[in-house]
Amino acid sequence: MRVHLVAVGRMRSGPERTLVEDYVTRFDRTGRALGLGPLTEHEVEDKKGGGMEAEGELIARAIPAGALLVTMDERGRVMSSPDFAETLAKWRDAGRQDVAFVIGGADGIAPPLRARADFSVSFGAMVWPHMLVRVMLAEQLYRAATILAGSPYHRV
Repeated sequence: MRVHLVAVGRMRSGPERTLVEDYVTRFDRTGRALGLGPLTEHEVEDKKGGGMEAEGELIARAIPAGALLVTMDERGRVMSSPDFAETLAKWRDAGRQDVAFVIGGADGIAPPLRARADFSVSFGAMVWPHMLVRVMLAEQLYRAATILAGSPYHRV
């Protein structure tokens, strides 16, 4: 199952970029044997200043046709790492070819796109900067792969 991380904004070089690249590499390496990956980033940017609605249209265009759409949203489901891993495995085992995780911009995800989501995940009630959410999501995807592989990376 191919995994897509669709995010508003361009991540420049720096500590966040380094962390995302590290976790993407780890996920691809661990997930390959599990039928997960590769993990591909799609960055969109509304240069015309159209706001959340314009970002929503750019995001929608970046999502592969037929992909399961997962929004990262504070209103979403709060999950444990093992539950997240189990959910990924269920999607994979159900024959999903693509899953797209969407991270909105500063104003969030446009309501029409949010309404289209098949699933929504929250990293808690607090609002996180979207660049940190990208790091956290990449790490959780890697952690999910290690859980499914039976690796000791995840400790309870």
